[in-house]
Amino acid sequence: MALPVNTDPMQGATLTVLGIESSCDETAASVLRRAPDGMLTLLSSIVASQDEEHRPFGGVVPEIAARAHMLKLESIIAKAVKVSGVQYSEIDGVAATAGPGLIGGVIAGLMSAKGLAMSLGKPLIAVNHLEGHALSPLLSEPCPFPYLLLLISGGHSQLLSVTGLGEYERLGSTIDDAAGEAFDKSAKVMGLGFPGGPQVEIWAKRGDPDSIPLPRPLIDRDNADFSFAGLKTAVARAYEASDKSDLAKANICASFQRAVADVLGDRTRRAMVMFRKRVGDGPQRFVVAGGVAANTELRARLTAVCEDNDFKLIAPPLKFCGDNAAMIALAGAERLAAGHSDPLYAPARPRWPLDKESAQANPASGHGKKGPKS
Repeated sequence: MALPVNTDPMQGATLTVLGIESSCDETAASVLRRAPDGMLTLLSSIVASQDEEHRPFGGVVPEIAARAHMLKLESIIAKAVKVSGVQYSEIDGVAATAGPGLIGGVIAGLMSAKGLAMSLGKPLIAVNHLEGHALSPLLSEPCPFPYLLLLISGGHSQLLSVTGLGEYERLGSTIDDAAGEAFDKSAKVMGLGFPGGPQVEIWAKRGDPDSIPLPRPLIDRDNADFSFAGLKTAVARAYEASDKSDLAKANICASFQRAVADVLGDRTRRAMVMFRKRVGDGPQRFVVAGGVAANTELRARLTAVCEDNDFKLIAPPLKFCGDNAAMIALAGAERLAAGHSDPLYAPARPRWPLDKESAQANPASGHGKKGPKS
């Protein structure tokens, strides 16, 4: 993802950046300060969930999400600035998610950022939501380039080689559904409630992961791609054939979660081999980010894979795995420090791959099927 040129670079300065996130169903704002040496201080991070608005529908409704963002953004931004203890005049740049995501929500947040940037006379940084996730481990500990990134969320399942700011190469991605979507849809089929991912994990703790035979799509294939559509369908069929008791639900959840862990572990091992060919031998860093990264069994499996392959596992704290504005402020600060910002006509994008060149050369799906945040 190429960096746009800024004619007024701010390298060597302490930067205070306001970040805004509205790509799906969290309305969030954050203020972050970056020192000239790269040290970060998170001054505020406010996240307003829309779970109650979407719960009756068992999933995120785009129009409802967009309207909720419009109603909440002003107060959430004001709260983030107040909690941070800084004045609006002290903000050096305004960063906002410009995609990928549900376009109504993206537009709401980006327009708010443009209005603030224009009124304050400060630079706008249009942030790729995926780059926010890619850089999010920096919110808790140093994570120098290069590293292998597994991004797993409701809209993404990708393995990327990250060699620098704006330098991303896709090693593998989903050819159909993302892992998070499979979690949410499986929960919806069994009536477990919303949001589905955490509910599946709760129910899985009471079940037997070896009780239900489920497929492991693409496992042992000589690539790093994912496929979860068939697994999602298998869960629906297993539930339909069950007695629909609590025990049946728990066993299906446990078996499903184990299957996802097997797939992620296998695909990650393949990507580690590919990554080493690019950066050389020796100890390496492996970053896992995105909402699904909060799942404890999946983290345990990835920890074991890292230990077996001489990779150090780095993961953001659980509160920064899901969508948040701290990672958007971080990405904005890093870009501003590198001397880059965006014009006020920067577009909102429903789709915006980090690795534009490789995505165009080798699309995950020959028929162009993409998730809401691809």
